[in-house]
Amino acid sequence: MVTVFPQIDLVATGKRIKEMRERRGFTVRELQDFLGFNEPVAIYKWQRGVCLPTFDNMYAMACLFNCSIDELLVGNREEITPLLEAA
Repeated sequence: MVTVFPQIDLVATGKRIKEMRERRGFTVRELQDFLGFNEPVAIYKWQRGVCLPTFDNMYAMACLFNCSIDELLVGNREEITPLLEAA
């Protein structure tokens, strides 16, 4: 049996964060202000898939974008689901 560990795709998640931000009509500056950041550097890093937001920031964005955290995260769930169902 092959073990597949659940993982978050940083690049795809970053694209999703940017997509949700734009879809809801927020600029990077508005998101920066909402999260209380002095600079937008972290937001650009998230959107490029360099790193992930902290859980607190992910939760805050989900609230702001009116979506679930699951909607922001992109992982390999589709690859794992058949393995879990077979167990």
